[in-house]
Amino acid sequence: MQTASTVDHIHAPGHSQNQTKRLATASMVGTTLEWYDFTIYNTMAALVFSHLFFPNFDPLAGTILAFSTYAVGYVSRPLGGIIFGHLGDKLGRRAVLVATLIAMGLTTALMGLLPTYASIGALAPLLLVALRFLQGVALGGEWAGAVLLSVEHGRQDRRGLNASWTQVGPSFGTLLGTGLIAAITATMSDEAFLAWGWRIPFIVSLALVTFGLWVRSGVGESPMFKSLEESAAKAKAPIKEVLSLHWRRLLLAGGSRIGSDVLYGLIVVFTLTYVTTVLHLPRSMALVAVLIGTACNAVAVPFFGALSDRWGRRTVYGLGTAGAIVWAFVFFMLLDTAQPLMIVLAVVVGLLLHAAMYGPQASFVIEQFPTRVRYSGSSLAYTFAGIVGGGFAPLIIAALFQNYNHTVAISLYVAGALCVTGLALLFARETAHRPLED
Repeated sequence: MQTASTVDHIHAPGHSQNQTKRLATASMVGTTLEWYDFTIYNTMAALVFSHLFFPNFDPLAGTILAFSTYAVGYVSRPLGGIIFGHLGDKLGRRAVLVATLIAMGLTTALMGLLPTYASIGALAPLLLVALRFLQGVALGGEWAGAVLLSVEHGRQDRRGLNASWTQVGPSFGTLLGTGLIAAITATMSDEAFLAWGWRIPFIVSLALVTFGLWVRSGVGESPMFKSLEESAAKAKAPIKEVLSLHWRRLLLAGGSRIGSDVLYGLIVVFTLTYVTTVLHLPRSMALVAVLIGTACNAVAVPFFGALSDRWGRRTVYGLGTAGAIVWAFVFFMLLDTAQPLMIVLAVVVGLLLHAAMYGPQASFVIEQFPTRVRYSGSSLAYTFAGIVGGGFAPLIIAALFQNYNHTVAISLYVAGALCVTGLALLFARETAHRPLED
C-alpha cells in the first residue's frame, strides 16, 4: 500500500496553484477532444450522414447505418486499451498521452476531408469506417492515462475531485462541438451545410490538438510511476497480470460504466434524432436543449466527484444510478409534450443524474488497480465496457424504436443497463478513503 511518507512527498503543500490548474487542464484536454470528436460525429450521423454516406436507404435506416460506424469507434477501443495500456505501464503515462492526442486529432481532421458517396460511391463509407477504427484505437489509450495524470500527481484525499476533471472533458467537448455546429447551421442554408459546412467542425479539431500538446508539454511524468520505475517494480506483462490476478476488479470496474454510457447515448445522441424526425421540431431546439444540459453536466461533474471524497464513491454513484432508472421513463413523457421547456428539463435533469454517476466514476475505476497495472487495468475496464454501453447504445435505441415504434422498449433497455451498474456497485468495495495500492 502507499505509505504516508510517500503520499506526503508526492502531494506536498508546495504544489503550486498554477501547477494544479495545469494538471486539471492537461487531464481534461484529451477527453475534451475525444468528446468533441464524438459529438460532431454523433450530430452529423443524426443530421446528414445518412444523406452523404448512405443515400440508398430511408432516413431512419440510413441513420442506423451511420450509428453503426459510430459503434466501430468503440469496438476498436479495447485494441487501443491493450496497446497503450501496456505502454503506459511500461514506458510511462506522459509519452503515451502525447501519442494518443495526436492520433485522435489527425483522424478527426481527415474525416472532414473525406469525399462522399456521390463522389466515390461505396468507398466513402468504407473510408469513414476505417478512420473511426483508427480513432477508436487512439481513444482506447487516452482516458486512463488522463485520469492517472491527475490522480497520481494530486492529493490523495481529493482523488474524486482530481479524477473528475477528466470527466468534465466530455461536457466541454460536447459544448464545443454542439455550439460550433449550432453556430454553423444558424449562419448558412441547409443546402450549404449539407454540401460543405459539415466539414468545418472536423477540421477545427486540429486547433484543440495544438492546444493540448502545449498544455501537456508542461506536465512531468507521474511521481508514482517514477517511484515504481526506480524500485524496478514495473509489471513485466501488465495485461496478463490484470487478467489473471485482478479479473474480478476488472468486471466490477467495467460494469460500473455501462449504465452511464447508455444513459448518455439516450440523452445526447438519440434526442437529436427523436426531436427532429419523430416530433418534427426544429433542429435548433434539440441542439439548444443538449447545449444547456451539457453545461449543467460540466458544472455538476466535479461537484459530485468532490462529494464522493466525503460520502464515498458507491453512495454518490448509487444515488445517481437509482435516479436515472426512474428518469429513463420520465424522459420520453416530457419529450412527447413537444414543449421547448419540457424538452430542456428532460435533458438537463437526465444529464445531472448522469453527472452523479460520472463524477465518481473515474476515481472509482482507477482505484480498483495497483500502480504497476493501473493504466492497463483501467484502460481495459473502460474500453470493454464502452462497447457494451456507449458503443452500441445509439444503434440499439434507434433499432428498438424502429421495431416497436414506441419508447417503452427504449426506457426498459436504459433501465436494464443502469441495473447492471447498480449490481457492480453493490459487489464492489468502497475505495474513497483507502490509499492507492503500489
